[in-house]
Amino acid sequence: MLRCQNNRQLHLQDVDPAFRDDVLQGLSAEPRAVPARWLYDARGSELFEAITALPEYYPTRIERSILSSAIGEIAALTGPNRAVIEFGSGSSAKTPILLSQVSPVAYVPIDISGEFLRDSAAVLSDKFPKLPIYPVIADFTRGFALPDAINGAPRLGFFPGSTIGNLVVPAAVDLLRLISTSLGAGSMLLIGIDRVKEQEILLPAYNDPNGVTAAFNLNLLHRINRELGGSLPVEDFRHLVRWNDAEARIEMHLEARQDVQFEIDGWAFSIAKGETIHTENSLKYGLRDAFVLLRAGGWTPIAEWADQDEFFSLILAKQEPALSAP
Repeated sequence: MLRCQNNRQLHLQDVDPAFRDDVLQGLSAEPRAVPARWLYDARGSELFEAITALPEYYPTRIERSILSSAIGEIAALTGPNRAVIEFGSGSSAKTPILLSQVSPVAYVPIDISGEFLRDSAAVLSDKFPKLPIYPVIADFTRGFALPDAINGAPRLGFFPGSTIGNLVVPAAVDLLRLISTSLGAGSMLLIGIDRVKEQEILLPAYNDPNGVTAAFNLNLLHRINRELGGSLPVEDFRHLVRWNDAEARIEMHLEARQDVQFEIDGWAFSIAKGETIHTENSLKYGLRDAFVLLRAGGWTPIAEWADQDEFFSLILAKQEPALSAP
């Protein structure tokens, strides 16, 4: 990465400095990578919601079915009068199933896309007019503050969609510990975990024939151009999906179709043909692995529900103090 000679200064007061830093550092690294959370601006969030409706994308459909079937048991295990805190709430499409049965005292959706979050919260407010809703715009992987209004209420974390799979294992453990500490003693966590399965099922879920997932991935480049004054030639990149068997994960990349040169915020970059920008991981877990992951993050699994093909799991866990001995 080279600083342009004209030392061009951009007015980026409205841009998240973490976005700028992650992009500049990530595109300067080897291999090149940009954290997946930056895929979710307003347009990215809209495209992801379109992905969840695709026939190839099984997680949302299966998780909703599991939640609908198990909600009575979940409500009995969690008990009423908890504040429900949803991480990466998006459109909160599955949330009404949970809120309608667990008798919460409040709902706190947390999402990085403020515009999308506000719209989703407004829709839920219409569905649950008596339920206090406190939207929080935050990147929950980097810490978050819960509203004072829920102080004293027991908490139920809701982390659907297997979003935990977007993080490599050490980062996933750190996030689970952060959530455990933030929710506090006596809290519970309902989390979605995508299971390991055949590549013939996995790959089409992240590379649909209609190109919706490709548009979602390429939207990151459009966002960089728009928000950071970039000159990325979006048409010279293509969406690429790989299965990394050693890491048990789907990887999304943006591959250069030819040698490209561009600028971002006055910095110059060159990417060779065939080189990629790694944009997302989606780790898949066996059930035993998922339980170990949760325990490492400070959560004790107490119940698990899955579809008949065991493609996906919903796991309910409780926060417990770490033991200093067996």
